[in-house]
This record gives sequence, C-alpha cells and structure tokens, in this order.
Amino acid sequence: MKNEQNFTFPSLILSAGLIISVIIFSLVWSAARNADQTITVTGSAKIEFVSDLAQLEVVVEVRSFDSKIAFRTIQSQIPEVIKFIEENISEQSTTDLSTINSYPLYRLNNQGYSTNEVSMYVYNQTVKIESNNMEAIKELSLKVSSLVEKGISVRVQEPRFFYTKLDELKIEAQALAATNAMERAERVANATGRTLGPLRSARMGVIQITPRNSTIISDYGMNDTSAIEKEITAVVSASFEIN
Repeated sequence: MKNEQNFTFPSLILSAGLIISVIIFSLVWSAARNADQTITVTGSAKIEFVSDLAQLEVVVEVRSFDSKIAFRTIQSQIPEVIKFIEENISEQSTTDLSTINSYPLYRLNNQGYSTNEVSMYVYNQTVKIESNNMEAIKELSLKVSSLVEKGISVRVQEPRFFYTKLDELKIEAQALAATNAMERAERVANATGRTLGPLRSARMGVIQITPRNSTIISDYGMNDTSAIEKEITAVVSASFEIN
C-alpha cells in the first residue's frame, strides 16, 4: 500500500515557524526566570574608636538688682574662671568666650502673673574649652563647680567628645558592611548549590555612633557625644543575582 504525503510548502513553513517560536519562547522564559533569581541579604560592620577632641562649656552667671553691678561683676569673674581652667588643664587647649547675654526678671503679682516691675538683672557668659586631652576635660568638668567657694556661680554642661575623622570612618564602615553582605550572599548561594551573580541593588542603612558596648539604637541613627570610647555601626542591604 503506498503512503501518500500531502505536505505542502506553506505548511512546512508554518511548522518550522511554530518550532522556532517555541524555542525562542523557551529561551526567553528561561532567561527571564534566571534573571528573577535573586537573593537579598543584610550586611553589617562595627568599628571601635576613641574620641580625639573634647569640648566643655562653663556658663558664668551673675544676678543683681543693679544692671551695672551685674555687668561689672561678670567682667571681673571671667578672668578668674579662665585662670582656674588654665591651671587645671596642663595640655594645650583653646578657650573661647561668647558675648555677654543679659535679661531682666520681673516680679510676679499675687495671682502669679508677671508685672512690669524688674526684680533683678541676669548676666551670663559662656566659656568654651576645647582640648585633645579627653581625661583632662572630664576632670575639669568635675572640678570647675568648686569656683562657688570664690563666690562665682557657674553652670557646667556635660563634656562632649568628638572624632575629627568621622567622615572617613563612616566610609570605611559602610565598605566593610557591603563586603559582609556579599560574603553572606555567597555562603547562602553556595549552600544551595548556586553561584553568586552580579549586584542588583544596594541600600545603605543609618549610621549608629554609640558608646562602646551600648545596645541603644535609633531608627534615625545616633551620634553620641557623651562617651570617650565609641563604636560606629553601619548596615547595608544588598540584592544579588544567583546562577
């Protein structure tokens, strides 16, 4: 019995086109599927450092019923305060004076409301001290209140400690965090029999500058100035392709 073939040229073209379309679709779908294979990890890095600049502000305040007396008194007391500071900081330091600030205090009536009658005048001036000796500033903040024995009224602010190369340290911490993210992604990929592909995206988290060994953090980041010994923590969230 003779087999008859009724294939025509157009039908062959249609069949070939269908096969090619299926192949192209398979390749595109496979490529798209592989491109969607990503892994997102969070890397972190922590660097410990020591402050190299300390600041202390001492506010000298005088109150008097006579504004002229208050002004003269604060002018005579400021040199005494500066002398005390210089005697208690042997290392090189700088001292800066703010302008003298003054304002009146008004008497209150029987109902507790302020009147137009001045009860006394307040004059104050801030002495700002900077030094590279952290401990000297810390000790000075504890001693300077003893000026009250000389009749000098002072308010001592908490000393503040800074690091002058903080920008460079932030960049270093972020770079280490990015490296840590890549290492984490590689371990996860290898554990599942895959290989790590190129970086898709990366997002830097907020910087946390805290006292050493502190667990306090903030969603907006922290910049501690209370501690001499600190640590900086950087976080990077990164997405990688996996093959």
